[in-house]
Amino acid sequence: MPDDVLVLAEKLSKVYGDVVPTPALTDVSFSLGCNEFASIIGRSGSGKSTLLNLIGLLDTPTSGRLLLNDRDTAGLDRDGRAKLRNTFVGFVFQFHHLLPEFSVIENVCMPAIIRGERQSAELLDRARDTLDTLALTDVADKNANEISGGQKQRVAIARALMNRPQLVLADEPTGNLDTENTDLVYELFRKVNREWGTGFLIVTHDRAIAQQTDRIIELSDGRLVQDVADPGADLPAESRGA
Repeated sequence: MPDDVLVLAEKLSKVYGDVVPTPALTDVSFSLGCNEFASIIGRSGSGKSTLLNLIGLLDTPTSGRLLLNDRDTAGLDRDGRAKLRNTFVGFVFQFHHLLPEFSVIENVCMPAIIRGERQSAELLDRARDTLDTLALTDVADKNANEISGGQKQRVAIARALMNRPQLVLADEPTGNLDTENTDLVYELFRKVNREWGTGFLIVTHDRAIAQQTDRIIELSDGRLVQDVADPGADLPAESRGA
């Protein structure tokens, strides 16, 4: 596998159920390079979230092969999967899932603490730097319940970036946001992708949003049916979010 490939999927399949087997993914193969800013689209039930869960090591394939950063995930036990997941991948979901009893900066520190880091001045400095990147410095010490919905989703992004992952997996990250905050979130994704070199794989049902990414991977009935680079090439620059 080339050094610049983050994800290599070879004929990934996922079947749920033993009595009545239900295929969710069938022979999906693709690779994702370092620094890529890509999207996965498809109708409800097409397998988008299943694929994201496999890449994020939240689930295991029924068959096929998955390499992350040149590491075959098939031989990993539960602890090994958790360790790789917490260092290699950052997750952003449709719902922010912040802990309301903690402050913003405490929420952002959680992935590092789960990884085993001790609370320290260095840890807090890294958290504040992350919040600064997402224009959240002013709310760092507020309770998570005291900020707006758009700010909460940006805090969730900061939390995903806290361990400086090589890849961010985002599952409908703007599904609950208005247009203004949706645009802001994608601008911030682009900023992190450009300045930090973080790869992004974004699940969305909205083709217009997907066209703002550099590549569209389309699923239908659990199969990869289209893989298009530079899907917004024929759009004005302002429409592409460039």
